[in-house]
Amino acid sequence: MGLAGFAAPALASRNVEREALHDYARARLADGDGALGASVASYKRALSIDPGSAVLALRSYRQALESGDKKLALRAAHILDGELALPPDGTLLLLSEALQEKDWTAADALTQRLVAERNFAFLAPIVTSWISLSKGQYAPLVLPQEKSIASLTRRYVAEHQALQYLALKDAEQALPLVQQAVALRTNLLLGFRMTAAARLASLRWKEAAEGLLNIRSKDAVRFRQAIEAGKRPRRPEVSTAAQGYARLLFRLAEDLSGENSRTLALTMARIASFTDPKADEYRVQVARELVNAGQPELAYRELSRVNGKSPVAWSANDVRIAAVLDMGNSDMALAMAQKAVAVSGADSGDYIRLAGLFSRRDEHQAAADAYQQAMDIFGESPLPWTLHLLKGGALEQAGRWSEAKAELEKAAALAPNEPVILNYLGYAQIERRQNVGQALALIEKASDLRPDDAAITDSLGWAHYVNGDVKSAIPVLEKAVAGAPSDATVNEHLGDAYWAAGRRFEARYSWNAAYVFADENGQKRIAKKIELGFRPDFAAP
Repeated sequence: MGLAGFAAPALASRNVEREALHDYARARLADGDGALGASVASYKRALSIDPGSAVLALRSYRQALESGDKKLALRAAHILDGELALPPDGTLLLLSEALQEKDWTAADALTQRLVAERNFAFLAPIVTSWISLSKGQYAPLVLPQEKSIASLTRRYVAEHQALQYLALKDAEQALPLVQQAVALRTNLLLGFRMTAAARLASLRWKEAAEGLLNIRSKDAVRFRQAIEAGKRPRRPEVSTAAQGYARLLFRLAEDLSGENSRTLALTMARIASFTDPKADEYRVQVARELVNAGQPELAYRELSRVNGKSPVAWSANDVRIAAVLDMGNSDMALAMAQKAVAVSGADSGDYIRLAGLFSRRDEHQAAADAYQQAMDIFGESPLPWTLHLLKGGALEQAGRWSEAKAELEKAAALAPNEPVILNYLGYAQIERRQNVGQALALIEKASDLRPDDAAITDSLGWAHYVNGDVKSAIPVLEKAVAGAPSDATVNEHLGDAYWAAGRRFEARYSWNAAYVFADENGQKRIAKKIELGFRPDFAAP
């Protein structure tokens, strides 16, 4: 064989490596640009060319979960598993696959792997009990002996035992567990309530079913009305191991959803939707997490699969509006919010959202009117103090101070120890140089209740200043600046106080800091102070 015979395979190998590298580079660039669709496509091509690369597989796995490419996610997970590089949540995805395929041997092994890997060991007893039910050999779950794991498992026990007994058509055993599950949770458990109610109604426990849906939720109201009318509404079904597992991951996603766990929450919600693709509630949670993760376009696309007949159609629309707003289309978001309140069944939350959108557009009178419509929904029921505060704020911004003050005072009467109300009511009067002594007392109380809040500390310092007590104002305002160094208002207040104390150099230093962060109108006022010094007509509001 000549030298050319050896060179050809080597050259082909280099070309393959080069193509894989190019696709990987394109994927990474797309990652950086936020172009998730292009990124996933490039990772998919790169992984086809170089299926043995753990680096490519891990990137592909993460991007596939975010974008919703189940096939790519599973392919990457199997590669990583073969390389002993599968992340802990990857075991959850492999378990999802085994449960969907009813591969009980693999499912049992993967459940035991959860225990060995420990990260998600608390899920294992619940998964094991669902597997036993699907095998036709139901064994109620047993809590782990290790207390730290058992405490996490216990959080989901009542809900899943209830669903398992309902799957077995044993309403008598299920009902106390249903009631225990909803009593233990602070959130609505909407999908659980719907699933349990539909099953109870089918077992002729109609009164118990309707009672479960007696909550403040438009989706629940519509579902209850269907049951009352003797209809069989489209419902989430939880009766198999795969469906029970999907429900478990969805609930974990809900619990993880927050500032510090967004990536994991999205992963849990996505695997839940992979496991039970017919459950719209899981898809809505995926979209919610995508909005939180800064992917509103992908969230909007995800919700295109949830139509108006879905049991969670209203919930989906709420997230859809949030996605459109985050996409930068405030006109479309406003139009959608207006459409939502025009439909029969609109609740106070719909009007509050509409009011918030009006406020973002500086249409404060329209916002106040929408808040009033939200109040009207309550009828004779007591109004929450938050609505008085929101309406009062909108009226104040609309220039209707006397009406705003009345609303703020109603809020303060309902919640006399709520710092945000005390601060708002006090500061609004300080701004207008009205009832300065009483306003100072309100802000002092707010500061006592929340001493580390920079905005309240600023209000207190400014109230001292307006009250003529510059000596007391300066250290309080200095503390406020330390807590909010990039706040234009706080820096400007400190500058005005320094000037009044004769500390001219420090005053200009603070005004310069304020100028950097101020809006256009604020910069015009502050620039005059920096150049000419303080004058009454240059005073901060």
